[in-house]
Amino acid sequence: MAREFEVRREQDLPATPEQVWDAVATGAGNLGWLYPMEVEPRVGGKATRGDSTVVAWEPPRHFAVRATQDGGFSNTLTYRIEPADDGTSRLRMGIHWVHTGVVDDTWRWDAKSDAAEKHVDFYQHGLAEYLRHFAGRPAVYARAQRPGPTDDPADFAALRRHLGLPEDAVVGDRLPLRVPGRDGGPEEVVVDWLSTDFVGLRGPDALYRFFNGSTWNVPIWLGHHLFAEDADEQTAAKAWTAWLNDTRA
Repeated sequence: MAREFEVRREQDLPATPEQVWDAVATGAGNLGWLYPMEVEPRVGGKATRGDSTVVAWEPPRHFAVRATQDGGFSNTLTYRIEPADDGTSRLRMGIHWVHTGVVDDTWRWDAKSDAAEKHVDFYQHGLAEYLRHFAGRPAVYARAQRPGPTDDPADFAALRRHLGLPEDAVVGDRLPLRVPGRDGGPEEVVVDWLSTDFVGLRGPDALYRFFNGSTWNVPIWLGHHLFAEDADEQTAAKAWTAWLNDTRA
């Protein structure tokens, strides 16, 4: 018997349908808020979201990719974009998992579905932040992670302290952030997301994203979207890896 799971979200976005399309359906756009995903622009084209195939391509309204794996698993990501009267857009997105194989402990189905729900909310918020503050700007994506998994919430609490986040911090707070690998003084950042599982900071030329692995017993990691003209992926990843490994509890 097939097992299924769906995440569906709707949101109003401060951008035209064409701008939203460029953000969700192109490699350059995905670097600004999601993760590297190149897209071959046609039905049947390939996308680098695992081993994915484009199954819907109707710019600027409907885009979908489907990934399949051994063991009877498929994962379809869908975006539908509707224009609004004021030049903004309404986005309907969905993720649909189907597993027709044997679901055993290795799948950790409950953990995967919980992670999917929470990551979707964090990423969709990041999409709005990107469109509001950085739409169309070239981006570099820098990723770093700890070498092993953790199930200790104290690890992410230590990371928050290392960022300079007070215990009573709230979304909208401003704080100085000394960016690893960058000369000069700290830059002012705004807290744009704050929860048990994620921290989001917005700088003048970056969206800084931190992911708590202890919730799902995976490594703590970060994935930053850098918009400065001199941003370099390898340099930033190396500097942030060193910073991340200095934040252990």
